[in-house]
Amino acid sequence: MAVPRTRTRTFLGRLSLPERAFVANALRTETVGGVLLLLGAVAALLWANIPALSDSYRAVGQYHFGPAALGLQLSVQHWAADGLLAVFFFVAGIELKRELVAGELRDPRAAALPVVAALCGMAVPAAVYAVTNAAGGGSLIGWAVPTATDIAFALAVLAVIGTSLPSALRAFLLTLAVVDDLFAILIIAVFFTSDLDFAALGGAVAALAVFWVLLRKGVRGWYVYVPLALVIWGLMYNSGVHATIAGVAMGLMLRCHRHEGEEHSPGEHIEHLVRPLSAGLAVPLFALFSAGVVVSGGALGDVFTKPETLGVVLGLVVGKATGILGGTWLTARFTRASLSEELAWADVFAVAALAGIGFTVSLLIGELAFKDDAVLTDEVKAAVLVGSLIAATCATVLLKIRNARYRALCTDEERDDDLDGVPDVYAQDDPAYHLRMAEILERKAAEHRRLAALKAAHAEGRDEDGAGVVAEVPGGASEENGRPA
Repeated sequence: MAVPRTRTRTFLGRLSLPERAFVANALRTETVGGVLLLLGAVAALLWANIPALSDSYRAVGQYHFGPAALGLQLSVQHWAADGLLAVFFFVAGIELKRELVAGELRDPRAAALPVVAALCGMAVPAAVYAVTNAAGGGSLIGWAVPTATDIAFALAVLAVIGTSLPSALRAFLLTLAVVDDLFAILIIAVFFTSDLDFAALGGAVAALAVFWVLLRKGVRGWYVYVPLALVIWGLMYNSGVHATIAGVAMGLMLRCHRHEGEEHSPGEHIEHLVRPLSAGLAVPLFALFSAGVVVSGGALGDVFTKPETLGVVLGLVVGKATGILGGTWLTARFTRASLSEELAWADVFAVAALAGIGFTVSLLIGELAFKDDAVLTDEVKAAVLVGSLIAATCATVLLKIRNARYRALCTDEERDDDLDGVPDVYAQDDPAYHLRMAEILERKAAEHRRLAALKAAHAEGRDEDGAGVVAEVPGGASEENGRPA
C-alpha cells in the first residue's frame, strides 16, 4: 500500500507579482525616509555635542507651545514624540490592515512564520534585558526598549551598503516590522499608559466611531477627516493613553481590500499620500529631537557597564538575531515548511541581525520607561544608538558575504527577455510567453544562419549571391604592380 506523502510548504519563496510590486513601492519610500532618518540622527548628535550649539539644542527641544486650555501646551520634543509619531503609527496601522486582508498575514498558515518570528524577536530581547538587569541589580522597567525594529533605518543601511537583497527577504523584513509595530503599539498602550481620564477616553472612542461611520458611508474630503483626526488625537493624548494609539486606530479602520473596478483601495491610496509625510518629515524630525544625546568616552563606557544600558545593547544585538532566527526555524520545523532552495539559513540570520536596528520605537519606549530619570533616559538612548550601530555593522558583514548570490537572484527576478514588461519568472506558465520567446529565438536563429552562410561564402571566395569575389592580397599589396604598397 502506498504511503501518503506529507505536503510541505516553502517559505521565503517568490512573491506574487502584485505583492512584489507593492513591496517594491513601499520599500522605495521607506528607504528614502531611512536616509533622511539617518541624517536627522547625525544632525541631532552634532547639534547636541558641539559646545557652541548644545545649549540651543536643549532650549529648542524644551520650548513649549500649543493651546494650554486644551491641555496641549507641549515641548517641541513632546510634539515630535506624541504628534509626529502619530503619523508614523497611522501608516503602520494601514500597513497592518493591508497585510491582514491582502498581504502575507491573510492566510493563517502563511502568517504563522512572520508572526512567530516577530514574537520571538521581541520576547528574546526582553528576556536578555531582564536577565542582564536581574544579574546586575538594574531596573527592569526598560524591558521593552530592545524589542522594536526600525524598518526605515534597516532599509537605509541596505541602501548605503548597496546590497541586492532579494524581494522575498525584503518582504519578510517588512512583514516582521509590521507585526513588530503591532506588538510595540500594544506594549505602549498596556504598559505605558498613565492615569486614565475616562471622559477624554470616551470622547476619543466616540470620535473614532464617527470616523468609522464616515468611512463606511463613503464620505470623502480631507477637510472632513483631518480636523476629526486632530480631535481624536487631542482627546487620546488627554486621556492618558499614548497619543500614537489614535494613529494606529484610524489606520486600522481604513478599507484595504479592493472592490471590483478599483485600481487601489482607499487605504492604499491614503497610504500612498501619507507615507512620504511620515518617512520624509515625521520620523526624521522625531530623530532630530530625540537622538541628541551627549557622547563622550565616559558615556560610551557607561553603556557597557550599567545593567540597563548593557541590557538594551545585548537585547538588540544578541536577542533580536537569535529570537527571529530561532522563531523562524521552530515554525519551519513544526509546520513542515521548507526554506526556499534559492536561500540559506545564513540569509535568515543576516536579516534577523538587521532587525536589531531598533531606533525610532526603541527611543520612544526608552523615553516612556525612564521619563522620571533624565540622566538614565539619555544613557538608554545612547545604548539604543550603540546597539543599533553594532547590529547594522554585523548585518552589513553578513549580507556582503552573500551579496554576489543576491545579485544573481535579483537579476533573475528582473529578467524580461520577451520585453512585455513582466519579469519572465512570472510568465513561465503562460503559453503566450513561450510563443513570444519562440518567435524571438526563431528570428535570432534565422539571423545566425544568414551570417553563417555569408561567412562560409567569403571563406570559399564567393559573395552572398554566389559570384566570385576578389581575394584579399596579404601584405597590403597595391593593385597597380602587385608589390607592397
